[in-house]
Amino acid sequence: MNDIIDGSYTPRIPSITRRVEIRGLGYNVREWGDPSAPLLVLVHGHRDASSTFQFIVDLFKKDWRVVSPDWRGFGHTDWAPHGYWYQDYVADLDALLEVLSPDAPVRLAGHSLGGNISNVYAGVRPERVARVCSLDGFGLRTGKAEDAPGHLEKFLAAWRQPTPTPRPYPDVTAMAERLMAANGKLDRPRALFLAAHQHRKLDDGSLVWSFDPAHSRPFATLHRVDEWGACWRRIEAPALWISSDRVFPPSMQKDSEYTFEWRLQQVRDVSFHRLAGTGHNVHHDAPELVADLIEEFMASSL
Repeated sequence: MNDIIDGSYTPRIPSITRRVEIRGLGYNVREWGDPSAPLLVLVHGHRDASSTFQFIVDLFKKDWRVVSPDWRGFGHTDWAPHGYWYQDYVADLDALLEVLSPDAPVRLAGHSLGGNISNVYAGVRPERVARVCSLDGFGLRTGKAEDAPGHLEKFLAAWRQPTPTPRPYPDVTAMAERLMAANGKLDRPRALFLAAHQHRKLDDGSLVWSFDPAHSRPFATLHRVDEWGACWRRIEAPALWISSDRVFPPSMQKDSEYTFEWRLQQVRDVSFHRLAGTGHNVHHDAPELVADLIEEFMASSL
């Protein structure tokens, strides 16, 4: 649902969307640019959608065919009735790339959850990735083996509870104000654009965010950074990691063994940029710089 809102950001490069069947779910896939141009796949983070990349796509200087899916349960892709597992996103990405580029490795970039999925996928299927970029997505704080019983207990308890009821908003403007309150660097036109593309309307006319509220339930499995690192060590493609100047999530700072420096060292061919004055949504806070870094990195493989 894309409402026309006065004062909203106007895209320089408009997108189109199409439905693609991915592992039994109808996926909403957004595309920008010339279909014959080099392919660049962008994947979004948690509680976000493909429209989040509009601002950096508009700043690219070269011609690209940019493709970005709404992950399962986000944006306008179908919801998964049995909940969400981390591995589902890896499998969905694999299936989507078979549709987009069955015969050639892809240039792949992702933010947050999408960056984590991209890094893992590049290690699990190294022959399918030509270049990989992560925007502030380098794994969460690690789980320990002794945490497993309690974690599974919380997982089971969450499924015994009703799905949380999302907070309703009266209009897109109110949703945009919520985005600006969460990120002081996000200006009003961009906030209006995001809210207009990332909501659904209820029967009573009120609006809620388009993601499935079941995403508030925990993943069934622990985050094991040693396992993530084993995947990262198998990445053969050049990698680019772009981070904010704050560690996200803050709990990752408590990992005395799997520090950020340790994580970075697991990737054999990686360049790293930390962007001053940015928060977790680096592609919103510094779109010009992020667009330049991604484009320079990806274009070197042409």
